[in-house]
Amino acid sequence: MRALSRHLPTTAFQARSVMMAATQTQTKREGNIADAFVSLSGGPTTPLPQRFLELKRTLVGGHEDRVVKSWNRLLAELKRENQTIAREGPRVVPSLDYQDFDTDLNRLGDEVKKRGVAVIRGVLPEEEARSFKSEIEEYVRQNPHTKAFPPDNPQVYELYWSAPQLRARAHSNLLRVQRAFMNLWHTSDPNSAISTSQPLAYADRLRIRQPGDATFALGPHIDGGSVERWELHGYGRGGVYDKIFQGTWEDYDPWDASTRVPAVIDNYNGLGACSMFRMFQGWLSMSTTNPFEGTLMVNPAVKLSTAYVLLRPFFRPIRDVGQTSSEGYLAAENWQFAGSEMTSDLQGATPGHGQELSAVLHPHLDLEHTMVHVPRIKPGDYVVWHCDTIHSVDKVHTGTADSSVLYIPVCPVTESNAKYVLRQKHAFLNGTPGPDFPGGQGESHHVNRPTESFLRSNSADEGLRAFGFERLVPAATDSDGARNVVSLANTILGY
Repeated sequence: MRALSRHLPTTAFQARSVMMAATQTQTKREGNIADAFVSLSGGPTTPLPQRFLELKRTLVGGHEDRVVKSWNRLLAELKRENQTIAREGPRVVPSLDYQDFDTDLNRLGDEVKKRGVAVIRGVLPEEEARSFKSEIEEYVRQNPHTKAFPPDNPQVYELYWSAPQLRARAHSNLLRVQRAFMNLWHTSDPNSAISTSQPLAYADRLRIRQPGDATFALGPHIDGGSVERWELHGYGRGGVYDKIFQGTWEDYDPWDASTRVPAVIDNYNGLGACSMFRMFQGWLSMSTTNPFEGTLMVNPAVKLSTAYVLLRPFFRPIRDVGQTSSEGYLAAENWQFAGSEMTSDLQGATPGHGQELSAVLHPHLDLEHTMVHVPRIKPGDYVVWHCDTIHSVDKVHTGTADSSVLYIPVCPVTESNAKYVLRQKHAFLNGTPGPDFPGGQGESHHVNRPTESFLRSNSADEGLRAFGFERLVPAATDSDGARNVVSLANTILGY
């Protein structure tokens, strides 16, 4: 710990904060990625408590007529957009080249915001990214007790601190892309306590999915909580989705960061439930992967799909007229406001788990045709998607080579994110998973686990700041709110 000592806080209050963070690094039982989703864990689905029915009535009470009209407009717009997505397929996903990054982002920025997803090609040199996988495989070989899902045929590893993961998160190219994508967001309140001038690292898992695998068949879902999206003490604390519940979904802005700062996205301490504000989820590829080869699928209509998911629990079909994909079943006149027949159900939302979607529960999304693959991906390509984007993975990996990625999201500086990074920093030093993830010994006893000295020797200052190992520096263009939160984050981190 000698190398860390020069960074410890000097005040007694700050010292206590660091000690508390160290003892609170892990509060969750052991597990794996399956625990984050009911469909993977095989857990029971039970009706939500009565308080969720009362919540639903509160959200739309007094303006039900506006919500009904809004729903009808939404169904019409969804039908049009679904046809475009189904026709275009993977071509609808914006693709940028790192060599022309600024030009491409300026040209495609509006399309990225419409779609909620993008591929940035060549962020890391191909050979460097490809070498990451062989390093990780050697790390696993040296540590055969590494946990994974499924245990008998690993596809997703409970690894957070391997050398390639550290180097990738701290890579200057990746940080440059993350900064630029954070700035696609804006703040409606200039005093919002958020800074997008520098990313913070979030230590997530990695995937090495083998050909033929059908076990990691994670269907359409949204991360960042589930029932929290409706809860007044969840996303409601920031009024994130107020416009949707008020019956004016067209006025909802998915890119307003001001509403997200006070939102609480994990009220149930679920295994793998993310408590850090990730503007984008993302992964860095370590392999060449085509559609149907164990890759990512997205619904590239983030605003429309979000509005639909949130309004769906307030409506019910009048009659079953055959298949859920039939014109008669989907017709607006076949759907009515549930009113006195409303239940507590929030289709696919289970406390402590991710929000899951299906053709039966969310028929108007036409998921069979609007969940499109990202295009062909090569090692070093970085894929990002808005935190509300519906996404999934191929049910079966039909390729002949592995589909391998490092999960690396895009996280701004906020007070809650800084608190998380402090706890995560101690998890790194201890070799245990980050606070959001299943607990246990993690990599604490792994042979050749990287240490702080490795991180320092493989990171420039911006990378060390991302991990919380150097003082954050406000940008010259930062607003007062951004400057204030950077100062607060430094205090939290002990600087």
